[in-house]
Amino acid sequence: MSSAVATGRLLIVEDDETIRETVGDTLRSEGFEVLTHGNGADALRLLNDQSTGEIDLIVLDLMLPGMGGLDLCRELRRTSHQTPILVISARDSETDRVVGLEVGADDYLVKPFGLKELVARCRALLRRSRQMPDLDLPQTILHHENLSLFVRECRVTRNGVDLTLSPKEYKILELFIQNPKQVWSRDQLLEKVWGIDFVGDMKTVDVHIRWLREKIEEHPSTPKLIRTVRGFGYRFG
Repeated sequence: MSSAVATGRLLIVEDDETIRETVGDTLRSEGFEVLTHGNGADALRLLNDQSTGEIDLIVLDLMLPGMGGLDLCRELRRTSHQTPILVISARDSETDRVVGLEVGADDYLVKPFGLKELVARCRALLRRSRQMPDLDLPQTILHHENLSLFVRECRVTRNGVDLTLSPKEYKILELFIQNPKQVWSRDQLLEKVWGIDFVGDMKTVDVHIRWLREKIEEHPSTPKLIRTVRGFGYRFG
């Protein structure tokens, strides 16, 4: 297998044994190491156990017994777990997709799905999550009002206090600060931040913008930094 193909250590959380085994076998055949659990509570214990080691990606069903997928996703993000999460769900309405993204999922795949598409989504999420900063670069600090962005460290402060941003939130803010006043469409943001191979829901842009506003705006409901340009997209500054 080519070294350019993204593989890694995955956790599948799915209560349907047939789906869990089929997905697991498929991903193993593609070179992934796969762990599985049938409920959210056990998965959470596994992820919080330091002896588990690093999990590169979580494939998460929403309709789980006990702790549901949404609650698990929300709890992981609340406790600063940054592991990429691919939701797989039979719920296919736009509202369901948006809710999944709002609680912290990185992508959303509706059942029934093709196994080739599942593998492609997993690889795309892994490639994007592994885009690490180059620590050999000289330090560059970008400023905008009370925000400071430290490029080499992928770190942002507001009024001198460190902000906890997800990788995507950081990349959006970096793009905005580097291009003040420029209007960006959702398609452009998807291409620049998520990459041209992104095959998920465009609503993820709006969700990440909402999260970013909550962290950098004094009044997120009436934003002064990230402005909505009706019918097109967003402008910073």
